[in-house]
Amino acid sequence: MQTRHHDLVVIGTGSGNSIIGPELDHLDIGLVEKGVFGGTCLNVGCIPTKMFVLPADRVVEAEDAVRLGVHVDGVSADWPAIRDRIFARIDPISSGGEEWRRKADNVTVYDRRARFTGPMTLDTGTGVTVTADRWVIAAGGRARALDIPGLDRVEPGRGVHTSDTVMRMEALPERVVIVGGGFIAAEFAHILGGLGAQVTWVHRGSRLLSQEDRDISTAFTEIAEERYDVRLGTTVKSARRDGNRWTLDLECDGDDEDAGSIEAEAVLLAVGRIPNTDLLEVEAAGLTCHDDGRLVADEQQRTSIDGVWTLGDISSEWQLKHVANHEMRVVKHNLLHPEAPTTSDHRYVPHAVFTHPQIASFGATEQELEEAGTPYRSHTQKVGDVAYGWALEDTTGLLKVIIDPDTHLLLGAHMLGPQASTVIQPLIQAAHFGQRADDVAKGQYWIHPALAEVVENALLGLG
Repeated sequence: MQTRHHDLVVIGTGSGNSIIGPELDHLDIGLVEKGVFGGTCLNVGCIPTKMFVLPADRVVEAEDAVRLGVHVDGVSADWPAIRDRIFARIDPISSGGEEWRRKADNVTVYDRRARFTGPMTLDTGTGVTVTADRWVIAAGGRARALDIPGLDRVEPGRGVHTSDTVMRMEALPERVVIVGGGFIAAEFAHILGGLGAQVTWVHRGSRLLSQEDRDISTAFTEIAEERYDVRLGTTVKSARRDGNRWTLDLECDGDDEDAGSIEAEAVLLAVGRIPNTDLLEVEAAGLTCHDDGRLVADEQQRTSIDGVWTLGDISSEWQLKHVANHEMRVVKHNLLHPEAPTTSDHRYVPHAVFTHPQIASFGATEQELEEAGTPYRSHTQKVGDVAYGWALEDTTGLLKVIIDPDTHLLLGAHMLGPQASTVIQPLIQAAHFGQRADDVAKGQYWIHPALAEVVENALLGLG
């Protein structure tokens, strides 16, 4: 076994890959990646999923257009064409990124599964053990499976998928069962259902997207129940495969009451993600983890060991690319300027769920504030009550804004509706820069009749 020492080792090529720039050309860098260059977002997450969401949106909108007096006959989707268009764009970015790094004079790429074997000593799986003066651990996370025989591992050839594999299917199955009630399940229900599959959605909770504000979660659950066969309060008891068909036996959650069975050609497991700390065997390095397996990091993104930083899904409670990118910039600054470190700002972390309609949110939910006994004032604006909402004939969209009753500063905002991920952005900006709700509402022009008037009216509705 050869031993190699680097000035810096970066583990993970998602946001961690962006650490390596011209400012670090003077360093000897080791770059470790066991999978595909570019990380979750580029290859199996944010980017390809949203590229699938768009054609699903087009199909659903075409089918819904009759409400506007427009009849679109014979709308259908070509799964292979959609898939090939998307990955023909993405795959070259990933392979090109790897080729670029391998050509760099100061970067050594290790492309096997690595694990720590002692205090900050990494077996790269390539016959080389590495040590370093400084480390950045950005190794991400992975999808969970179910502790049920047949569904305890991913097998695309037998129709068992996670978000890592489902977008590469050769053909769209006629029937799909989705297990889980979070944002991954919601987005793929829209993608697969919108593009033509019959979706059965199994979730053990009483509402879908239960981590959202309760009004958003309740409204979305009602919409989903109209589009899909939704089984709430239900868990999978057992699974068996006969030919090309899965049969899943169900039970009512908590009481072992039989809830029948469902059949499908494919099963999508969307039951959460776990950090890759166990694969790296970080305990051997002396690194400290939270109970859920995430690396412990302080506000400067430092781990429990001096000279070791971390970022992204392996340590963050927000499994979001824009959070990983933010933390990457903090780590990069602190590597370059240890005498003047900066800190991560996680006060107003937004997120979006690209289902149909979209959902976007940041800050505290109403139920969180109630449970904490925190005073607040809120107002909910219906999308259908503004002029552009009339044009859309929107019947389900809503925006809830929540403020501190004394300072009038935003505590949170939660939206379900068309282009929610874009519409909510002025509120994120207002919260981040400490702008009062009344100033934002009255201190600027709002284009009429644009969808942004939903924000204006929601703020004015606070009184």
